[in-house]
Amino acid sequence: MKRRGTALVLTILVHLLMLLLLLLTHGPQIVKKVEDNGLVTFSVMPDAQKKNAGEKTKAETKQADKAAAAPNPKPAEPAPPSVAPKPKDETPSFIQLSPSDFAAADVGKIPSRGAANGAGGSTGNSKAVAGPGEGPGGVQLYEAEWYRRPTDAELATYMPPNPPREGWGLVACKTIENFHVENCQTLGESPTGSGLAKAVRQAAWQFLVRPPRIDGKSQVGAWVRIRIDYTQHVVLDGAGG
Repeated sequence: MKRRGTALVLTILVHLLMLLLLLLTHGPQIVKKVEDNGLVTFSVMPDAQKKNAGEKTKAETKQADKAAAAPNPKPAEPAPPSVAPKPKDETPSFIQLSPSDFAAADVGKIPSRGAANGAGGSTGNSKAVAGPGEGPGGVQLYEAEWYRRPTDAELATYMPPNPPREGWGLVACKTIENFHVENCQTLGESPTGSGLAKAVRQAAWQFLVRPPRIDGKSQVGAWVRIRIDYTQHVVLDGAGG
C-alpha cells in the first residue's frame, strides 16, 4: 500500500510538471474578434466611367419624375365622317304624255286576265258541270282544263289486262298546288266493269290540270271532272267530256 501511494503521487507530479512546461513554452494566445460591419461593395470601373454612370442615373431619375408628374394627354377627338354629296335628283316632277299614250294608259280599257286567256268566257269563270253537288260529298265539279296532257306511256302503265278496244273512264279529283290533283274518285266508265275508270284514277298522280277560275282567280282546292277516252292504241282523246 505504501508503494502504491508513492507511485500515485509521482504520477500526479509528472503530469503537473508537463502541464507547466506547456504553458511556459506557448503562452496565452489572444484572439481579436473582427467586427462585422456588413457587406462591403467596390467598383472596378475607372473614375471617368463612374462619373458618367452617376450622371446618367441622375438624368434618368429626373426624366422618370417629370413623366410621373406630367398630366395624361387628352385623347384626340375622332374626325367627323365624311358625307358624300347627295346626287341631284334629275327625275322630272311630271311626265308628259301624248294623247295616244294617255288613251293607252286607261286601265278601264285593259281586258281581264280571264278574257285574255280565253278561258271560261268573258267573265273568266270555268265551266261548271251541270247539276249541283255531282262531286264526292256533294261538292261542285268543274270541267278539267289540261295544263299538260298525259302521254300514252303514262296511261298505258295502268291499263287493265285484256282492255276493250274502245272505252272511257271518268274520275273526280281535287286540285292542289303546282297543277296537280289528289283524292281522285271513280265516277263512271264504259264498258261497265272494264276497269278503265280505275286505270284513270291510278294514273291521275301524273296529271297536270289548271285549277278552276272564278272571276279570273284560280280556285286551288276545287274539284274537277276528268274523262279519258281510250282506243286500241291507248290514245288520249280529251278531258272533261
